[in-house]
Amino acid sequence: MNQWKLKEIVLMSILGVVFGFIYLAFFGVGKVLYSFFAPFGLADMGYEVIYGIWFIVSVIAAYIIRKPGAAFMAEMVAALVEVLAGSTTGPQLLISGAIQGLGAELVFALTRWKDYRLRILMLSGVGAACLSFPYHFFAGGFDAYADWVVVLLFVTRIISAIIITGLLGKFISDQLAKTGVLRGYALGREMQQRKRDDHVA
Repeated sequence: MNQWKLKEIVLMSILGVVFGFIYLAFFGVGKVLYSFFAPFGLADMGYEVIYGIWFIVSVIAAYIIRKPGAAFMAEMVAALVEVLAGSTTGPQLLISGAIQGLGAELVFALTRWKDYRLRILMLSGVGAACLSFPYHFFAGGFDAYADWVVVLLFVTRIISAIIITGLLGKFISDQLAKTGVLRGYALGREMQQRKRDDHVA
């Protein structure tokens, strides 16, 4: 964290807090979808179709701040907020958050935290999905499902991560940057440089 500026730490923390409450709200959405899929014997699909939302702060924080640890720490802050806000899952969420954050962070680490193109953001979501699924397989009792259902759940989580974590995460970040509020951060500076280049061209 010695290379981080105070404002980057503050922003990462704010993102973690905001999305911690968003994550908590989406448990309610998941419950509704859970009930919808239950009659088909695919109850947990209700969570998997939106699972990418629970990885999104890692991608948003990393894309905006572009410093080692941003994805992991933002996810951990969000998990801690969920626990403190009274999530019925309890402290177990900290383990889940750590695994998800690590999965997202590893993809950025492979690029040495230098590549933040869309494909990397989507792969970061996939990394979180791949690393978190084995944990939820055992913690969530997925072993009770037939093999084809487990594969379906896994593939659905991957697709959700690509669309919600990667695509939506980039869209939200870009829209924020366009307002000018991220002017002092890596993404904001990149946006400003693009505008200058377009003006010159």
